[in-house]
Amino acid sequence: MSNSISLPQALNDSIESIGMSNGLTSVFIEVLSISGSILAQTNREKEMIIWLAQRDQSVVGIGTVSFDIDEMPWTIEHFLIEKKFILEVILKAIDGLGWEKLSYEPQQEFIISCLQQFYSMIEVFNQEHVDIKNYLEWTEIEEGDDRPTIPIGYPKCENHDIYLTCHACVLCNSET
Repeated sequence: MSNSISLPQALNDSIESIGMSNGLTSVFIEVLSISGSILAQTNREKEMIIWLAQRDQSVVGIGTVSFDIDEMPWTIEHFLIEKKFILEVILKAIDGLGWEKLSYEPQQEFIISCLQQFYSMIEVFNQEHVDIKNYLEWTEIEEGDDRPTIPIGYPKCENHDIYLTCHACVLCNSET
């Protein structure tokens, strides 16, 4: 099994999907989670990073975290700000921001190539491609939910200083 990240059907011809092995996918999610956790300032930015970090294969299953860019929890009213933030997160991940938090040395050639392709995909993705129902479904909190999708107060891992998801810390999970 492996994972892929793709553009919506309308943009499929512009940039090829990213196909990654399970190991490369884990590194991809981890370096974006680290970079985003360092850069996020607003609640929306934190939510975007938590959404990415929830693609934690060590919890949800190997080969099950593929997604289309339009599945990300974009909003119409803040799309340009969210897009700019995600592009900055990707650039900083390419630069190795926070990689010292990893318990291993990633294969830079492979991960950087995937991050560059992801950057290109986000660049061509525009507000007209946003599917708002994804945001509404993702942020819906059920009454009595003791493990909400977005942990209340946006807590960070004590060991790695990255945002926790409903699955805990993506880095701690990969170390066990």
